[in-house]
Parts: sequence; C-alpha cells; structure tokens
Amino acid sequence: MLNVRRADKKDIPRILELLVQVDMVHHEGRPDLFKGPATKYNASELETIIGDDTTPVFVCEEDGNVVAHAFCIHKQILGDSVLTDVRTLYIDDICVDETCRGKGAGRAVYEHVLEYAKEKGFYNVTLNVWACNTGAQKFYEAMGMKPQKIGMEVIL
Repeated sequence: MLNVRRADKKDIPRILELLVQVDMVHHEGRPDLFKGPATKYNASELETIIGDDTTPVFVCEEDGNVVAHAFCIHKQILGDSVLTDVRTLYIDDICVDETCRGKGAGRAVYEHVLEYAKEKGFYNVTLNVWACNTGAQKFYEAMGMKPQKIGMEVIL
C-alpha cells in the first residue's frame, strides 16, 4: 500500500539516502560535473526546507517505509516585461528508491504533486532532467510532461 504525504523531520535520514541515489545517477551520467557519492542538502538544510511552505517536500511510503520523494519550489516572476505573471510549481528533485522502481511510487508521488499544484492554484508544474537520465525522461513523458525548453552546451 502506497501513501504520499508531506515530509517531516523524522524522514530526513531516509531522504538523505535517496539524495545520494539521485547524485549517483547524475555522477554516473556526467562524472565531469557531479561528484559522487554526495547530497545537495545536509540534515540541517533539509529541516529548513521541510519546514517552509514555499518548498514543500512530499514522500511516498510503502508499508511505512519512505521509498520516494519530491522536492518542490513555489516560483513566480512578477512584473516582467516579457513573461506573464503565472505561478509555477517547480519540482527540484524527485527520486524513487532504485530497489522500488516500477511499483507505482513514482507515479503516486508525481500525481500527488499535481494535485497539490491544482489545489494551490498553480498554472503549471515544471522540472529539469539531465539528458543522460533517459529513464527519468521516459517516466516524465509517460506522466504527460512535454519539453518546455532545452539547455545546450559545448565542453571546451
């Protein structure tokens, strides 16, 4: 049985474990850019993020164990000369434990984020995905997401 809820302090150790998995996917795909193993937040930073209503973190539990998370950020540009004033919910990080993939946890946490965004009146939900992470790209496309913009690079 899967249950998605807002993260709290007791989830921090497990979220840190999942953040290492996220980093390792990126490190394996782009070792020139990502150190491994590492986390982009420490426990103290996670406590602040979890406690902030503008940066909600959701976790998906299976039988009481956290198997996935989604970090979100409320974004809005106001008064821009070109862009409209829409409110966007940005998914900063999403992860399903590598031992639990294919069991619906990713879909459950993603659909929970969509419902949260609808309830809060956001215009859209966005995220970034690295080109080396083809599995994530396929998942997001299966969830109905479409490319919004494409970042490009040349390595010198």
